[in-house]
Amino acid sequence: MQLLRRALYLLIAPMLACAPLSAWANPRIKDIVDVENVRPNQLVGYGLVVGLAGTGDRLRNAPFTEETMLAMLERMGVSVRGTQMQTLNVAAVSISATMPPFARAGSRIDVQVSSLGDALSLQGGTLLVSSLRALDGEIYAVAQGPVAVSGFKAQGAGASISRGVTTSARIAGGAIIEREVNFAFKSATSIRLALKNPDFTTAQQVAAVINARFAGTAEVLDPATVELAARGGYDGSLINLVSAIENLEVKVDQPARIVINEASGTVVMSSDVKISPVAIAQGGLTISVSETPEASQPAPFSNGTTEVLPRTQIEVDDGSGKSLALLKDGTSLKALVSGLNTLGVSPRDLITILQAVRSAGALQAEIVVQ
Repeated sequence: MQLLRRALYLLIAPMLACAPLSAWANPRIKDIVDVENVRPNQLVGYGLVVGLAGTGDRLRNAPFTEETMLAMLERMGVSVRGTQMQTLNVAAVSISATMPPFARAGSRIDVQVSSLGDALSLQGGTLLVSSLRALDGEIYAVAQGPVAVSGFKAQGAGASISRGVTTSARIAGGAIIEREVNFAFKSATSIRLALKNPDFTTAQQVAAVINARFAGTAEVLDPATVELAARGGYDGSLINLVSAIENLEVKVDQPARIVINEASGTVVMSSDVKISPVAIAQGGLTISVSETPEASQPAPFSNGTTEVLPRTQIEVDDGSGKSLALLKDGTSLKALVSGLNTLGVSPRDLITILQAVRSAGALQAEIVVQ
């Protein structure tokens, strides 16, 4: 086994030594930008799930379910107006789906189904044919099929157990696209690349990398937009141009930023965080109270009674053992974290310290609190 490990080391070590570091560090253009109009579209609809085992909407509490069911039956030639309906096997649901870019008519997409009324579970139900619309009011897809619920719920006379959500379900490939979103990509003369994280330096880097490959084809319009045009050093179509430049690597720049989630105590800092000279001391007053009661027995042959005597022990820690940490000018992220770890701070204390350093004007970074 040792000989095998040594052989693998001798084989892999030269490969790692020769691998360029920049290939691991720099992302591709396709990873940091979105192409104009090449995006998904949100669809929403309304429908009925039938076939439930008594876990559907109570029609008295959800009148919209009854109205929808009556309208559906009337379209099928069944008149039930004026009758009292008591079924619990139907549930009104909202339907949502995402149509991917360049989706063609006849292709299928997944849909999410969620209860609108007081149904207890959608387990075992089937969604009846329902239209899905976009914000322009046009129908782009039609959904139908049996729903799949990931959760379950069981209960008896004295106990119940549940896992997951039973009022939300999914239909894999449950919608068929009926209308396409037209976009004449092939005939376009220019197209824009939208940076996912707008930045002046990154936008200039993207344009510079593209122009180094195809001179004069990229132009920076603003920190979030780089325009591509089939001109200068490139005479092909925009489809070929995007395909040729999307795998080019770019050095991405970003502002110094610290993201804090106070609910979970999570702190994320970018590598460019710097601080000015500042001294930090962290400590707190901790009071610990413990009770160790003892039993007092009376003397033999006496008329006394057994009593419980309280024994209270109080310990106080004022944090006097923690020292003052001095951070020098231009301290990097590594030194900052190392210095705070030396003080033995917890994530909660780290959030308070970073905010205090920011208030003192010594933290050269943006703090984002979530």
